[in-house]
Amino acid sequence: MEWVNETVVSEFVFLGFSSLAGLQLLLFVVFLLLYLFTLGTNAIIISTIILDRALHTPMYFFLSVLSCSETCYTFVIVPKMLVDLLAQRKTISFLGCAIQMFTFLLLGCSHSFLLAAMGYDRFVAICNPLHYTILMRHGVCVRLVASACVCGFTVSLITTSLVFHLPFHSSNHLHHFFCDISPVLKLASHHSRLSQLVIFTLGVVVLVIPLLLILVSYIRIISAILKIPSSVGRYKAFSTCASHLIVVTVHYGCASFIYLRPKTNYSSSQDTLISVSYTILTPLFNPMIYSLRNKEFKSALRRTMGQTLYSVN
Repeated sequence: MEWVNETVVSEFVFLGFSSLAGLQLLLFVVFLLLYLFTLGTNAIIISTIILDRALHTPMYFFLSVLSCSETCYTFVIVPKMLVDLLAQRKTISFLGCAIQMFTFLLLGCSHSFLLAAMGYDRFVAICNPLHYTILMRHGVCVRLVASACVCGFTVSLITTSLVFHLPFHSSNHLHHFFCDISPVLKLASHHSRLSQLVIFTLGVVVLVIPLLLILVSYIRIISAILKIPSSVGRYKAFSTCASHLIVVTVHYGCASFIYLRPKTNYSSSQDTLISVSYTILTPLFNPMIYSLRNKEFKSALRRTMGQTLYSVN
């Protein structure tokens, strides 16, 4: 961590919501309510999956990991953002900024690979239903999640190290509400072409490779669904994939807009708006999309609530 002592900049000042000074109290209330609802929703989903044995399947195992990941992701960014909305001076230390970037990249990159694992789960369920319990046994699911975390850790460590090894000698005013890659890079005294190339390449790896794996899975899935003679059977098979497709579209749409567009198209106001959507709204809607569209989960939720109320009485 020698690079912390070598830099002139010791802290960063967030300017993400500076143009909305008159609305910051309202934003605090709205974001706080959304955050509490997100925590509550994900807690309900995770506890229901744990308590109801009917949901002890690979699909719901991945869903519980997704909900846990979304909860941790918001915890890295939203509480600090809420505090800053009420603070006069919105600052974060140099080391704190590095830790925040590393953690959110770890969770975000792991999320991409987790979605690829969930796509593989749907592929096996539809294309190899007779071997599903063998191919997707618990040990395999755990290894897939562990692999996603290892990939996320590696990418986040390399990216964060490259960003914070750059010299920061001039402005420390960060036009964002958390330590994202592009706003922090803009403050560096000089940009290493090699660093930028490596960071962009890692972004391509994290976004493009999992997306290609998902596309290959769904090509095989669609091919298998079209061979089902019954229209009801085709609808039932595709409905099990619809929630995953919605989540994939939202995740890769936002991430690609932020991290894969040319640097000349950088816009702090656009990035702030998109970042609000995937740091506050997406973690709320993703688990709900999976659970509210699923009759099996809703039945399990009613059973769990009934058992809980019965035990209390």
